[in-house]
Amino acid sequence: MGTVLLADDHELVRETIAAFLRQNGGHEVVSVGTFAEVESAIRDLTFNLILLDYRMPGMAALDGVRTVVATVPDVPVALISGAASPEVARQAMELGAHGFLPKTLAPADLVEAVDILMSGEIYLPEDAVADMTHGLTPREVEVVRGIAGGKSNKEIARDLGVQEVTVKLHVKTLSRKLGARNRTHAAMRARDLGLV
Repeated sequence: MGTVLLADDHELVRETIAAFLRQNGGHEVVSVGTFAEVESAIRDLTFNLILLDYRMPGMAALDGVRTVVATVPDVPVALISGAASPEVARQAMELGAHGFLPKTLAPADLVEAVDILMSGEIYLPEDAVADMTHGLTPREVEVVRGIAGGKSNKEIARDLGVQEVTVKLHVKTLSRKLGARNRTHAAMRARDLGLV
């Protein structure tokens, strides 16, 4: 339970989410419709979580995330959107956001996401994670980061506590997923895609 600042310019969406968080999450919710109201609220009040709509009056997309994170660095900020791409979610995370909540989340998942964010954890829906990692599993991302770091399969296996043959299988699979010809090409593709 905590205080949430919910910023969304669509009143119906905003009030529906706010009502749900109050009734089912037991949270206090301050809802606003413009970025100017966000700036005013974070100046005057204390929040446990800030949910920002990706597109709203006065907010120049990700600049708004940057501004809020800089203003209240101790408060988790998450992007809430009906249309933002996984790329936007990734960029928001790089700017310090703690999560990305699609407006298509089921109500129970929304409450769970808010609780996760308030506890200081990162929240990303599974499909956004899959898109952000271009279909690579978390382990495959670790392997490709090892390759990009110039490590041999043997070194990666030791770092991850697995057999070298397992790393070779991961390299084969992730290379296929990335459309890479070999491990060097896979590292280059991963770098281009922002995975490393």
